[in-house]
Amino acid sequence: MRIGLLGGTFDPPHIAHLAVAEAAFRQLPLDAVWLVPAGLPWQKEGSVVTSAEHRWGMTVAAVDGTPYLAGDDREVVRPGPTYTFDTVSSLADHEVTLVLGADAASRIASWHRSIELQKMVGIAVAPRPGVHPEAVEQAVITPVRWLDIPQLNISGTDLRRRARAGQSLRFLVPESVWRYIETTGLYR
Repeated sequence: MRIGLLGGTFDPPHIAHLAVAEAAFRQLPLDAVWLVPAGLPWQKEGSVVTSAEHRWGMTVAAVDGTPYLAGDDREVVRPGPTYTFDTVSSLADHEVTLVLGADAASRIASWHRSIELQKMVGIAVAPRPGVHPEAVEQAVITPVRWLDIPQLNISGTDLRRRARAGQSLRFLVPESVWRYIETTGLYR
């Protein structure tokens, strides 16, 4: 099976995440795109991160009803820090393409076992505001497939700030995620 892996904190999963997943599915030879929330995101050490349980619940809600998108919980259930290398290694029976934002792709050299990881996967990158393509091309050691997608300047940090300020996240996150956030009172 040819899968695209779109990993992240997903705190919360928002429409830009889904737009990237949709672009990857439509533009690459993929059978599905899996959204993989990090269980214990080691690169966010020292930051406050919503529980993996809630981030997983929101991810499941975000992909519900879209047959070619799925949530994958392997990093949520794995103890300790979660590394993309370990996740990809557990998918040896699949052809994997990492689906990354340009910001993440430009920092891929800092990832755990980065060179080995990059030799195991294809890499597709969505443009991000403020990140020059040259930074990505210099960081990634394998050919990069650029996704044709409008740049949506939405971030989990900004969404959490908005929610804490009492502003609505409706239409910035999928309706199902908005309902999850409203029901649980997350970010308030």
